[in-house]
Amino acid sequence: MSDSPNPTAASGGGARQLLGMKGASGTSNIWKIRLQLMKPVTWIPLIWGVLCGAAASGNFHWNPSEVGASIACMLMSGPLLAGYTQTINDYYDREIDAINEPYRPIPSGAIPLWQVKAQIWVLLLAGLGVAYGLDLWAAHTTPVLFLLALGGSFVSFIYSAPPLKLKQNGWLGNYALGASYIALPWWAGQALFGHLTWTTALLTLAYSLAGLGIAVVNDFKSVEGDRALGLQSLPVAFGIEKASWISAGMIDVFQLAMVAVLIAIGQHFAAVLLVLLIIPQITFQDIWLLRDPVAFDVKYQASAQPFLVLGMLVTALAIGHSDLVAM
Repeated sequence: MSDSPNPTAASGGGARQLLGMKGASGTSNIWKIRLQLMKPVTWIPLIWGVLCGAAASGNFHWNPSEVGASIACMLMSGPLLAGYTQTINDYYDREIDAINEPYRPIPSGAIPLWQVKAQIWVLLLAGLGVAYGLDLWAAHTTPVLFLLALGGSFVSFIYSAPPLKLKQNGWLGNYALGASYIALPWWAGQALFGHLTWTTALLTLAYSLAGLGIAVVNDFKSVEGDRALGLQSLPVAFGIEKASWISAGMIDVFQLAMVAVLIAIGQHFAAVLLVLLIIPQITFQDIWLLRDPVAFDVKYQASAQPFLVLGMLVTALAIGHSDLVAM
């Protein structure tokens, strides 16, 4: 089946459609529509988070069995459970999307609601099934991966669904999102190949406050719909300018906190590397985020986030070679 272009879509709308990004073109291909609901562009940080967790375990080996297990964990975290999260979010956000992004599959009528519900269940059950299989592979006496997947799926549900709908509150919703994208996949990767410790769990929850700042960036494009439907995102609550400063501050301060942790545990070289990776992020915040976050949100994320995720890996490798692995 052929694509039918959206007249409002920017150039490159077809690629945006497949990635689930704003400014997508329309399509009548049901599989492209399903992929758009799953927003593949959002899988990347979760896949990377699994890699960071494996590094932080200090126990990953480059053999076929462990590489295969890591790929399965990435599949669980990214396409399956992140896909579930994005699909259920679109289902419950269909009224907001009708204002902000009317070309998206549900408000445009490109896919019936019963098919959306079926996709939600298929992705959720497949993700939980892979998690349980990974527990069997790792010979866990307690199904850690399954419990993490179940807990993360529950957080995804209450993030999007009433009556709790965490995203109604800019602080709670964005922290839930940040933790889901940083802490949860990290925990999964570390638990798969080693032991998830309380110290590492708390550190990654602190790191997730930087993820809160990243999540705020995604709210700038939705201000109109959020305000119309009473959602108190940070740009709605504080205004565009103040919210951009809050976003930048959270991203920078909590990465610098990780620098202090690395110094405290004797990982000085990693601390220097992390500082060097924070500096470009601050530069791009000045160029894009703090000047016009509505117009430049995509440019900011494309330019700054690679440095943030590289910093996560540096931190994870340092933790994997420190005494924190056993604490």
